[in-house]
Amino acid sequence: MMNAMVIFAEFFVVILKVLWAFVTAGAKWVVRPKEKSVAGQVCVITGAGSGLGRLFAKEFARRRAVLVLWDINSQSNEETAELVREIYRELDSETPMSKDGAVGGLEEIPPFQPQVYTYVCDVGKRESVYSTAEKVRRDVGNVDMLINNAGVVSGHHLLECPDELIERTMLVNCHAHFWTTKAFLPKMLELNHGHIVTVASSLGLFSTAGVEDYCASKFGAIGFHESLSHEIKASDKDGIKMTLVCPYLVDTGMFKGCRIRKEIEPFLPPLKPEFCVTQSMRAILTDQAMICTPRIVYMVNIMKSILPFEAIVCMYRFLGADKCMYPFLAQRKELMNNNEVKEDI
Repeated sequence: MMNAMVIFAEFFVVILKVLWAFVTAGAKWVVRPKEKSVAGQVCVITGAGSGLGRLFAKEFARRRAVLVLWDINSQSNEETAELVREIYRELDSETPMSKDGAVGGLEEIPPFQPQVYTYVCDVGKRESVYSTAEKVRRDVGNVDMLINNAGVVSGHHLLECPDELIERTMLVNCHAHFWTTKAFLPKMLELNHGHIVTVASSLGLFSTAGVEDYCASKFGAIGFHESLSHEIKASDKDGIKMTLVCPYLVDTGMFKGCRIRKEIEPFLPPLKPEFCVTQSMRAILTDQAMICTPRIVYMVNIMKSILPFEAIVCMYRFLGADKCMYPFLAQRKELMNNNEVKEDI
């Protein structure tokens, strides 16, 4: 009888905590939380040479973070680094050299020093990740923020896709998250401080035809992120934050040619990369656990969980989402025949 009373009391407390979680989550929609400072913190960004990775680098640079840029392409990575240095120089010129001291004199403020490091790293290779991580620890120090952003897409129907490209997609989009996390998480746990960001995709929440390998890799990345989030909570390390980023299709050229029904497209166009990163940065800097852009992605994910599969198929066909990747795949195949395809990382 006593055990039953204890269980009932605990269940009642759980209900109160769940309700309180809804209240606090709703309050954040009304009162925008204050963004945390990342000034001076070491931020590793994978796939920093282009696309969202480059934009994330610029946003963190504007907030005076120390940038550690990883990319497989040395030239594009250096181009991102130069953009970061320009931002640092602008911040340096805006920083006053002196201010009134407590005793009425002038106290000199040291100028902001540009700090950006570049490393060539193939995150699809475990040895490359671990060796590069060791160089970062030696050259820069402890890592405070890890942005797992690197990603590739094969652009083939399953039965036409070479096994090597399927493996490559899984390695870069999913397995790499295991290796980068294993490289940097131990120190975060020791210091009870850090932030891990998983840049996934709406295609990791619900799928479509023709991109089986990409969807599987993003589903895997989300599963990894969620399990790791629970493990960190279970270890009572409240100083380590996790943020999952799930954008709708972003207009970076990665899925060039992808089209939904033309009558619907004006209401659900591909996201501008700048908008996607701005929304993501707001979530990261307020320690938001998950950000889906646009917000309709939340609704689609919920509907996918409760509706029968045939109902989902009907909705896909109405929206033109069932074969939205087919123009992209056809275009990709043509480029492959002309040897014009480059890897998107």
